[in-house]
Amino acid sequence: MQSRRNPDDVAIANCGNLGYDGQLGMHLDRTIMLNEERLRAILEVLRREGRVLVPDLAQRLKTSQVTIRRDLDVLHQQRRLHRSHGGALPARDGMLEVSVVREKERTQCKERTLIAAAVRMVKEGQVIALDSGATATEIARSLRYFRNLTIITNGLAVVAELAGSPVEVILIGGTLCKSSFSVVGPIAEETLQHLNADLLFLGVDGRDVEYGLSNPNLLESKVNQAMLAVAGYRVVVCDSSKVRRRSLSFIATLSSVHEIITDGRIPKSDADALKKAGVHVTIV
Repeated sequence: MQSRRNPDDVAIANCGNLGYDGQLGMHLDRTIMLNEERLRAILEVLRREGRVLVPDLAQRLKTSQVTIRRDLDVLHQQRRLHRSHGGALPARDGMLEVSVVREKERTQCKERTLIAAAVRMVKEGQVIALDSGATATEIARSLRYFRNLTIITNGLAVVAELAGSPVEVILIGGTLCKSSFSVVGPIAEETLQHLNADLLFLGVDGRDVEYGLSNPNLLESKVNQAMLAVAGYRVVVCDSSKVRRRSLSFIATLSSVHEIITDGRIPKSDADALKKAGVHVTIV
């Protein structure tokens, strides 16, 4: 009789241990799609369908949304497509359409506003927990000018942003997940159990009033749960595009967080439901 595999074991099989270069690492290197091959696949889908979306590409190519966003940015810089909010459109004679440029500018402005609202909550002397996502990385970039701050994170991009700054950084140990450029797994979760943070900023892929918060990566979600457990004040930072979306892996119910920072496009019914659940809603 075959034993059932633990979901954690399956997820860990998709990541390589830090510093490990044996047969498992060699096997993983062979199974990970090469960057150029992935870029060609994205362009082929775009050619056939006329538009691509980040979540759909991540599912088709079996990689993270962070990786897909990075690929789309590369293709945009190469003028092989037009980057748009949530995905990309076909290139048109190497010229960026005005509507696409304006949409991108609006999105970037909205994201900067959310980040600024989060950073205003931070005070010198605090311990801040950050996850490994793009939002956390942007917050870290704004925190590098603090003089007396400690950051706990599992994100290598966050560490890179804070390198050379006065900020003290605690990178938790664990298993390297190449697709999200982060450390995850039981070691990461256990390390967090021995730490405490004053404030947690958490970015999520999905936020649904009934389902709660979610993430496309099972192991990332477990690290997110561990961060929630050790943070005194828990803040979700995400724009309204994440509303009523359910990603693969459940993180926590909405009542598990104290505050959500979002933009003015959040439906009033959702904002009312959040407030009813005891969550403070900051609209910027």
